[in-house]
Amino acid sequence: MVTCKDFLRELNDFLDETADPALRAELERHITECPNCWVICDTTRKTIKVYKGMEPDPLPEQVHEKIMGALRKKRCCEDGEHE
Repeated sequence: MVTCKDFLRELNDFLDETADPALRAELERHITECPNCWVICDTTRKTIKVYKGMEPDPLPEQVHEKIMGALRKKRCCEDGEHE
C-alpha cells in the first residue's frame, strides 16, 4: 500500500512516466483514493505545463552571488570546515 509520503517521494518519476509500471499502477490507485495527493499531483502537472518551454529569466548578478555564497558556506559547514 502506497502512503502519501511514498507518493510524494515518487512524484517526479510518476509525472515523468519513468516509474516502474507496477509502482505506477499503485501510485495511480493512491491518487484516486487520496484527494490531497491528487491535488498535489494535478497542481504540479499543471505548473510544469505552464512553465515548460518558457525561456528562463536571467538571475541578477547580486542574487547569484548571494546564493553561491550561501552554498559555499553550507558546503564548508557540512565538510567540517569553517570560513
